[in-house]
Amino acid sequence: MERLFYVLSGVYGFLGVALGAFGAHGLKAKLDTLPDGALRASWWQTGSLYHLLHALALALAAHLAARTGGAAATAAGFCFAVGVLLFSGSLYVMTLTGVRVLGAAVTPLGGLFLLAGWGAVTAAALGLAKG
Repeated sequence: MERLFYVLSGVYGFLGVALGAFGAHGLKAKLDTLPDGALRASWWQTGSLYHLLHALALALAAHLAARTGGAAATAAGFCFAVGVLLFSGSLYVMTLTGVRVLGAAVTPLGGLFLLAGWGAVTAAALGLAKG
């Protein structure tokens, strides 16, 4: 799992920077013309921030997986990977389409996966301290 999580960390980090730059530059002109453009821009910014932070969290999960080999570190990595897809992905889609139902249906589910990932990191770290 260590290698998979390091690869995902790199890919998510790359995409997070690229999508953040696209939001700041490529979408700006389009969003400026929309009545809810400022709100949509804030959704994109939140999505890219969490995307980038959890790209680093995937590297942490990889490190813990290498150190502990335990289920908690593996769970953390998968939770972060799914959480970014659901949380950030839904915010990106909401920004591009204006479909707000995703914010009530999908975004919170992604947030729960991210929270579960941090809980699993904590469990993995506690297991590391015991070993």
